[in-house]
Amino acid sequence: MATILPPPSKRQRREALERTQIQADVTPAPIEAGSFKARFVDSDSNQLAEVVEIPLADASEKNVSLLLNTLLGRDREDFTPYRFRIHVPSSDIVIDTYPTPHEFLAVLRSHGIANPFETTLTLSAEPQAVFKVQAVTRMANRIPGHGEAILAAQFSPKSSSRLATGSGDNTARIWDCDTGTPKYTLTGHSGWVLAVSWSPDGSRLATGSMDKTVRIWDPESGKAVGRPLSGHSKWVTNFAWEPYHQWRDGTPRLASASKDATVRIWIVNTGQTEHVLSGHKSNVSCVRWGGKGLIYTSSHDKTVKVWNAVDGTLKHTHAAHAHWVNHLALSTEFVLRTSYYDHVKDVLSTEEEKRAKAKARFEKAATKQGKIVERLISASDDFTMFLWDPEEGTKPVARMHGHQKQVNHVTFSPDGALIASSSFDNHTKIWSARDGKFISTLRGHVAPVYQCAFSADSRLLVTASKDTTLKVWSMQTGKLAVDLPGHQDEVYAVDWSPDGKRVGSGGKDKAVRIWCN
Repeated sequence: MATILPPPSKRQRREALERTQIQADVTPAPIEAGSFKARFVDSDSNQLAEVVEIPLADASEKNVSLLLNTLLGRDREDFTPYRFRIHVPSSDIVIDTYPTPHEFLAVLRSHGIANPFETTLTLSAEPQAVFKVQAVTRMANRIPGHGEAILAAQFSPKSSSRLATGSGDNTARIWDCDTGTPKYTLTGHSGWVLAVSWSPDGSRLATGSMDKTVRIWDPESGKAVGRPLSGHSKWVTNFAWEPYHQWRDGTPRLASASKDATVRIWIVNTGQTEHVLSGHKSNVSCVRWGGKGLIYTSSHDKTVKVWNAVDGTLKHTHAAHAHWVNHLALSTEFVLRTSYYDHVKDVLSTEEEKRAKAKARFEKAATKQGKIVERLISASDDFTMFLWDPEEGTKPVARMHGHQKQVNHVTFSPDGALIASSSFDNHTKIWSARDGKFISTLRGHVAPVYQCAFSADSRLLVTASKDTTLKVWSMQTGKLAVDLPGHQDEVYAVDWSPDGKRVGSGGKDKAVRIWCN
């Protein structure tokens, strides 16, 4: 018979209570006196300013950012916020997460810098968005309407006023997020709507369905444009619009991926098929259209393929994964999605001005060391991701491993510096987009994480999970910023509006939720 311990006596209970009421000493240890020398460089390793000495007590990222702006002779209203990486001298190691002044010495010493006070540290300065997106903190609207689960959601590139969703009730819907009301119900599909995608100029909406068709809609009227685009022999699962700066004669093209192992390129204005990209041996899970004239596709045949968008010919096949490839992301995805829209209220009246602005935004986002570079990340059921430089051939830049289950979704931050990956292991991980190095794990969800989306300033990330919650994370600290309960079942789809004002989400409970600060 097992021995049962007697209950604690009154004295033991009283002593335990007293112990819980004693205030722990949480006074931080004083920062060690001293200073270090800092050499500032840009992303191309060009020196930005003279070498300066920085007192350790004032070495917070914010203070160092202010110092660099002062050294560059900028007026206060023209200050640019910076994010810094520390290059460890005499090695290839880069400290991606800038430490607090209290942690500074310990972090440097843990990387082999025995005497930081006699070392010149190289700090690479990455300019951050001048505007700052506030974390969403509350549910602004819960909008019912769909009759089945919401499977896809995307904001218009124009503003946060319009959100499109696709559902298992065979319809897509456009919602007015300003008033929290349904705007249009897009009916016509005879199967679940698995994908929705706005054109880069916001003038059209594409929907793809289990009924094997693609439909194009006018979001201003809610009416279908032309006839359904037929040709696929199985479900349509994913879309990619041709980047706005590559449109020829104002005629957009659309790539649709299907379970029939093909990708079709449609001339949207005529409904004609321009090319059929056939080479995969199984379901095409994702398609992305790059700004340099390449189309990227991933498949359950374990490969990623790179195609020439103009003539539809195959350029490369990347065959590094050991299982299904679930998702792809491009480093330039944010600027391609938003074309000529940004937070500056420029009035662009002609197509030439709009195309020039879209091209300039793309080139600025993609230029690294004087070259236009577009990186690709692939996520797989083999628990890993690969970072690719598709123009450099078929060898990956990095293999990224650490997830314990299938990786469902990946995305680059709008500034191209970070990668977020969401997995069925309940975690989201953050990686450096430069070399694929692991930065941090975001722990908080208690069930698989289905999707994630960055804010427009790259400082925040929202994740959607089977555990019925959304969570907002700070990229500076790697910690939870806001917990957003409110859904009553699994959350399948989430998007952060390109202007940073709202988050939209949907899932198994059939109601769209709009979140704001």
